[in-house]
Amino acid sequence: MSRTLHGIIPIVATPFQPGGALDLDSQARLVDHLLDEGAHGLALFGNAAEGYTLLPDERITLMDLIVKRVAGRAPTVVGVGETGTEAAVAQCRQAESQGASALMVLPPYYMRPDGDGLMHFFGRISDAVSIPIMIQDAPMLTQVSMPPALLARMAKEIEHVQYAKVEAPPTAPKVSKVVDATGGALTILGGINGQFMIEEIQRGARGQMPAADMTRNFVEVWNRLESADSQGAWDLFARALPLIRFEVQPGLAVSAVKHNLLDKGVIHSAEVRHPTSSLDAAGLDELKVLRERLGG
Repeated sequence: MSRTLHGIIPIVATPFQPGGALDLDSQARLVDHLLDEGAHGLALFGNAAEGYTLLPDERITLMDLIVKRVAGRAPTVVGVGETGTEAAVAQCRQAESQGASALMVLPPYYMRPDGDGLMHFFGRISDAVSIPIMIQDAPMLTQVSMPPALLARMAKEIEHVQYAKVEAPPTAPKVSKVVDATGGALTILGGINGQFMIEEIQRGARGQMPAADMTRNFVEVWNRLESADSQGAWDLFARALPLIRFEVQPGLAVSAVKHNLLDKGVIHSAEVRHPTSSLDAAGLDELKVLRERLGG
């Protein structure tokens, strides 16, 4: 199986104009910015991208723009969160037809099937596509538990399941258990904005999928780890940790990320779509302090 996903793969924010329309100019500029900052790939339509707010035709428009803008410079991982099997299959097929390199798929979180039901769900998707599938193990969001033994079974029995994004706290021990259970059959990446990036990588993860505003910081930590400079990695990570921590606040993380990108001049507006929340005035002041402490 081909494994090309590794390193820092940020979740690409979706910029909106004031009032909520797509801001395609900012979207194109953000893609270039992330690749210039050293991103090893780009992830689209995840939770940090407000994928849950996008209309079907908007996903198609954004996908066309982003794939064209990337122009083969990095792999694109498309998030799929449909909770019905046939709807998820259709969305995965659409993403592949538009040039997705891989799919990041949430399990069905409305009915929450058992292990056999999850095997059926991901198996149907695998039968319908020819690109790699990343299982998004995010029980805080989905309330769906996927133990290491189940992930190992998926990797063994479902053809295109090649990756898992482990977001099941405590994440570092879960990474170890999945590595042991799968014998390396799954490439593991971390999430939850990289809170435990170093521990996860030291336990066998091969990358992280953080938000889009601190890509260069995460890439620098990754590079230190790849060169076996653990102390240097920790020094860099410790500087970024207060802002990382701020950005995992439920409901407010996307607003913080967008305000940071706005401050850098990458996007035109920090507009978010309901039900995403915006930071209040005090929160913006708190964010500015953290941004300044980080050096930008």
